Amino acid sequence: MSYAMVRAVRPSLERLSLEEFAVLSGLHPDLIRRLVALGLIEAHCDTAGTLWISRSELAAVARVQRLRAGFALNYAAIGLVTDLLDRIAVLEAALRAAQRQGR
Repeated sequence: MSYAMVRAVRPSLERLSLEEFAVLSGLHPDLIRRLVALGLIEAHCDTAGTLWISRSELAAVARVQRLRAGFALNYAAIGLVTDLLDRIAVLEAALRAAQRQGR
């Protein structure tokens, strides 16, 4: 008998407060708010107005930082570049799937 082993994540640990996310990402909370406003990272606001960010958004922040450092782009341009890179990844995956079916 075999089964997949997965790490259980409690929903309360999945989302981080703005301050916790700032510490983990190494960014100032104001910059994180700006990234959220630009749509570069996703966040959820509760009824009290507290911003909650998924732990998975740390990868998005790292991507933004790499693009900013590597290409000296402003944050608005980074939004365009990340959208294009995501679209390219989808198209490449579809091409690979089509090539596998053709074999």
